[in-house]
Amino acid sequence: IPNGVQMITTSLAGLIIIRLINQFGSQATAAFGAITQIINYIQFPALSIGIATSIMAAQAIGADRSDALKKITRTAMLFNLIFTGSLIILAYLFSGHVIALFITDEEVIALGQSLLHISLWSMIFFGASAVLNAVMRASGTVWAPMLMILAMLLVVELPLAYVLSKWIGLSGIWYAYAATFVSTFFVVLAFYQFVWKRRTITKLV
Repeated sequence: IPNGVQMITTSLAGLIIIRLINQFGSQATAAFGAITQIINYIQFPALSIGIATSIMAAQAIGADRSDALKKITRTAMLFNLIFTGSLIILAYLFSGHVIALFITDEEVIALGQSLLHISLWSMIFFGASAVLNAVMRASGTVWAPMLMILAMLLVVELPLAYVLSKWIGLSGIWYAYAATFVSTFFVVLAFYQFVWKRRTITKLV
């Protein structure tokens, strides 16, 4: 249920963002489509690491080895840094060629590059948040991660995208993306450190 609610809310937020982008014309919309494809590929390893982390953490908890959670989390964070970080670097180095896989218009490619460069680095924070949320979900803490993500969408991403798009134009929407990923990570990290880690972790069955 929490994952379902999160997916629905994220999709609705995405529709609002697309509406903001459409106001800047067809080139902006085309660039957004290409950037979304690239970001999806970069996020895929981070999501996969999160899934693997959740499985490993659940097995550790089920085996009464809660002491192993710290090592699992640390290893997952390292993998996120290596794999997601490597893709981010490659995307920066070859951004023009990567965007050209999806669109051919030179002006749209140039626009897509400039927008991609604004928020691409923040994907590392997306992956780190996915790892922390995965560990907490493995212990049965599922509502808090969902509520934190939704809160960041409603409190940071949407208002900031709207305001910045009015102030500095199309690029403001991508600054809002970056701010959302970073702020989400620090909110999740604070909850993980000061709330979740102080709880007694016990197996669910």
